[in-house]
Amino acid sequence: MGKPTGFMEIARRDRSYAPEAERLEHYNEFTIPLTEPEARQQGARCMDCGIPYCHNGCPVNNIIPEWNDMVYQGEWKEALRILHSTNNFPEFTGRICPAPCEASCTLNITDQPVTIKTIEVSIVEKGWAEGWIVPRIAKRRTGKTVAVVGSGPAGMACAQQLARAGHSVVLYEKNARIGGLLRYGIPNFKMEKHFIDRRMAQMRAEGVEFRPNSHIGITIPIEEIQEKFDAIVLTGGAEHPRDMPVPGRDLTGVHFAMEFLTQQNRRLDGEPLGDRAEILATDKHVVVIGGGDTGSDCVGTSNRQGAASVTQLEIMPKPPEKEDKALTWPDWPMKLRTSSSHEEGCARDWSVLTKRIREKNGKIEALELVRVNWEADDRGAMNMEEVPDSAFELKADLVLLAMGFVHPVKTGMLENLEVALDPRGNVQADTVDYQTSVPGVWSAGDMRRGQSLVVWAIREGRQCARSVDQALMGSTVLPR
Repeated sequence: MGKPTGFMEIARRDRSYAPEAERLEHYNEFTIPLTEPEARQQGARCMDCGIPYCHNGCPVNNIIPEWNDMVYQGEWKEALRILHSTNNFPEFTGRICPAPCEASCTLNITDQPVTIKTIEVSIVEKGWAEGWIVPRIAKRRTGKTVAVVGSGPAGMACAQQLARAGHSVVLYEKNARIGGLLRYGIPNFKMEKHFIDRRMAQMRAEGVEFRPNSHIGITIPIEEIQEKFDAIVLTGGAEHPRDMPVPGRDLTGVHFAMEFLTQQNRRLDGEPLGDRAEILATDKHVVVIGGGDTGSDCVGTSNRQGAASVTQLEIMPKPPEKEDKALTWPDWPMKLRTSSSHEEGCARDWSVLTKRIREKNGKIEALELVRVNWEADDRGAMNMEEVPDSAFELKADLVLLAMGFVHPVKTGMLENLEVALDPRGNVQADTVDYQTSVPGVWSAGDMRRGQSLVVWAIREGRQCARSVDQALMGSTVLPR
């Protein structure tokens, strides 16, 4: 694949960023794409390594070496066909996926993996620019009806696949706009929302009906959906956030990260905030608790809102700057990851436990913190102990809790369905047929697997669509 000696002759080159001072003035994307000749040159680096470990790293099983080769050869339309054969929305994953494929690339052994993610987005954006991406309308209608509840990447992928199989599909969303956390949780500077609208237009032409402002189990009884449709797919995500039950948690100025991020996206889209209290970081000392991607998004958003300072805390130890390739490759490594948001301005601290949120006149004044050590016991389990005499304080006006999500919201739809849950509180269904304990009901994405990546959601949505089609028709041509 690619040029046999390309990886020895051509250095890795990736997309670059606009200057920090410039990009902090707006909420739009700030990546500078590779030119077409540059992308072709990067495709040439794919080294025909015999066993394409990038396949192992990619949840949607992208056929990466083949489309790298097509890009190198200038066969962009064929590259697009191959890319779309496994991924409905490469413009989403090409922007916000952490690229486990690149971690698995053979060239990552020397820290120079092929720029797979950048080539992916180059292919799909050229496809849109050239008019190659058009609706794929089913040649025949099956007469079967399917309701997909939840319009994130799992729901969108599932709905599109089922519509292409000829079913009548209605995609329900509780919010005012389609897209789930792609729309409301991912900041615009990571992915602008017109990319969702562009795909929605394609899906609408393929026969998908979108029904926003439809909160199944709350404003629309789930029994009504069961009566109307031959099949129901639950793709509502895992939206129940992990809380921090410490003294002062209920003070004004302590919010879940997703409340903060969602509100900013609504503000940019001109969507009313309703009766929600406005959350702004402007001129405030912001502390983000949680060291993952959601916390990083809070950092970038806070800086754009003009925070006085931003600090991100993590209870776990600081990861190593560089992984031991002999121990980790081709698996996803645990190592220090610094995002573009961190580079824009952020203090970071690890092995820190919050003991109390101190108040003054009913508002936050400071966090009372302590350092912790993590030690493995005889069974390898990590245990935390506070470091003696390590207590310290951190000034704070706004605290954002970004510690992940524990399971789907159960109130309403899941409780009314009485669907079985797994020990973690997710909807119980396997990855063979995705069927729940309730006949005629399937589940996919974070609602089934727990908090995960967009690329995993797309995979599960596609596989679930195949299972639904098989159940409704007795056979299926949809890919797994």
